[in-house]
Amino acid sequence: MTPAPHTAAATEKGKLFCFGFGYTAAFLAERLMARGWQVGGTTTSPKKRDYLRKNGIAATLFDQTHPIADPVKTFSGVTHMLFSVPPDGDGDPVFNTHGADIAALENLSWAGYLSTTAVYGNQDGKWVDETTPPAPSSRRGSLRLKAEEQWQSLCLSEGLPLHIFRIAGIYGPGRSALDVVRAGSARCIDKPGHMFNRIHVADIAQTLEASIGKPRPGAIYNLADDEPAPSHAVIGLACNLIGAETPPLVPYESAEMPPMVRSFYKDNKRVRNDALKNELGVTLIYPDYHSGLAACLAAEQQGSRPFFFPDIEEEPAIHN
Repeated sequence: MTPAPHTAAATEKGKLFCFGFGYTAAFLAERLMARGWQVGGTTTSPKKRDYLRKNGIAATLFDQTHPIADPVKTFSGVTHMLFSVPPDGDGDPVFNTHGADIAALENLSWAGYLSTTAVYGNQDGKWVDETTPPAPSSRRGSLRLKAEEQWQSLCLSEGLPLHIFRIAGIYGPGRSALDVVRAGSARCIDKPGHMFNRIHVADIAQTLEASIGKPRPGAIYNLADDEPAPSHAVIGLACNLIGAETPPLVPYESAEMPPMVRSFYKDNKRVRNDALKNELGVTLIYPDYHSGLAACLAAEQQGSRPFFFPDIEEEPAIHN
């Protein structure tokens, strides 16, 4: 179950459409549907589409090569949109295929783009906030910044009520360091002075809801916890919580890891989250990884699962 909100909620009922109905969107949908909202969204998987429809989500298939066939009908009555489809070399697939359709919506009062703190690049451990100029040092960060700029262009030219959320490492029930340890793939990488922020998915959901309740088109928010920490500290806590042996520290220079994983270690920064607290009135449910991991374990022990079952993943679509 999603924890009780710790901030002002979106009190008026609306209709949310999520491009890329994944883990984060599902937690937001659960909160809003409890308040009587209608929710729809996209997936690339026919299996997942059918599952979502059975659970009250008006799901449809979409990817960059197969746009939504009837956007006027699909977007009818939509008041809020969330964009979380990963960008590619051409930018944001949603913008490229349906940007004009979305800009033409007359009843849209809020749009949110889920970006990443990777747009800030490497800051040598310094603190960053929303006024820090983006300087991505990875392809992942560069692609996200390009997508941000695409959506910002619609905000400036067409009045799209855009809000950008730069999110740190996402974790939650079924997708945390506990699961990495159980899978046997946990490693403790030692890179002195290196810090990561992370954020529990429930805190992302409550922040998005708070923004919906207090929109400010053009706003950018960092979504991160209060305690940046080295990754091996999180793995160590996860091992302690479930009684597993903590892997030995491996020096970063000699550690073998995929290029994608290594790219995360090239960026070193600490992310401030003052804007979501001061402007949106958010009080983090899980302000650090200690409370967040403990909550993940408690959810497992209680047998509770999120609305969106993590084992139903995106898969190549079979378009009929």
